[in-house]
Amino acid sequence: MDFRFTPEEEALRKEFDDFFRGEMRNTPPEWGTYMEAMVGVDACFEFHKQMAKKLAAKGWLSRPWPREYGGQEASLIEQFIFNDVMGYHRGAGVDHWGIALLAPTLLVSANEEQKREHLPPIARGELFWTQLWSEPEAGSDLASLTTRAVRDGGDYIVNGQKTWSSGAHRTDWGFMLARTNPEEKRSRGLSFFLVDMKTPGITIRPILNLEGSHLFNEVFLDDVRVPARNRVGEENQGWIASQMTSNFERSMIELFSFLRRELEELVEFCRESKRGGEVLSENPIVRHRLAQLAIEIEAGRAFSYSIVWSQIKSGLVMAAPLAAAAKVLATELVQRFTYTGSEIMRLYGQVKESRWAPLQGRFEKEYQLCPGLNMAGGTSEIMRNLICTLGLGLPRSW
Repeated sequence: MDFRFTPEEEALRKEFDDFFRGEMRNTPPEWGTYMEAMVGVDACFEFHKQMAKKLAAKGWLSRPWPREYGGQEASLIEQFIFNDVMGYHRGAGVDHWGIALLAPTLLVSANEEQKREHLPPIARGELFWTQLWSEPEAGSDLASLTTRAVRDGGDYIVNGQKTWSSGAHRTDWGFMLARTNPEEKRSRGLSFFLVDMKTPGITIRPILNLEGSHLFNEVFLDDVRVPARNRVGEENQGWIASQMTSNFERSMIELFSFLRRELEELVEFCRESKRGGEVLSENPIVRHRLAQLAIEIEAGRAFSYSIVWSQIKSGLVMAAPLAAAAKVLATELVQRFTYTGSEIMRLYGQVKESRWAPLQGRFEKEYQLCPGLNMAGGTSEIMRNLICTLGLGLPRSW
């Protein structure tokens, strides 16, 4: 594995870096580092949409896609570099659900009509998506979902409830799993649908977290008519498409790069702050804990590099076990990083976002939010099961 970039790739990295370095200076005060602000605060969502248009104008939202759907047929390594830079700058403008999850799935599983209808608007930054996956009784055990879709002529009539639907109150479309054959158990009998969120019968209710942010929603579907042409793949074969979505989700380089930036700022805080007359950065315990975080972040970045190398050499699907491992590594590292930073900052780490708060009060908020990353997109336990069964060939334990 060669970790060096070509001169052309280095030039591209600089282009990405210059863009985000300049544009992210214009973020609203509430932006912080949180997805909750992006979809929960009007000014932040407007900035997010403006950034999407700017990225789309450069063709950066869809670089690896085929040209006929709005892409540039760029290499995976170039997309990796983009994600790396964007994560470091806490960049806006990329619809995670539409671009990172749905679009690759459509490229693999959708028919030609569906690709031409839905991919170009995503590439142009015109439409935003939400994932209608989890239900009150089906989260990590998604195969137990009960939302029903019954064929009625040229439509399916859908009834059920989805929950933890990120950004559903802001989005135009959603992609959903529903049960089309109740006689089948578990993953068999599920179908994959694309749903216009303005369809009659859809009700969206906010789920506010304890500190008041609005990212998640409940989505109720009451006799919602979904055209049969919006089913992706064969009827009762939606689980296959959903697994393709997961395979594209897990490079995690953005999160490791985000932590790299966070560490730089935490180190600067330690250099500027004193405790008991001693500069924090000179305290041997603090130095040791900062060094440990730096080592883990660089190890995580190296692992992300190995994933993109595996994707290039062996294909996206073959990289799934490695990607699941990166998800565990990244999200659990975020939690360790946040807890360590809060301990180093002590009471300063509990000051809410304000002009008096060090580091914009990020640790106070991140301390509350970081455990959720270990569950979102599949719990660490589920990811470890995937690593064992898909990566190591061990027998299933259930």
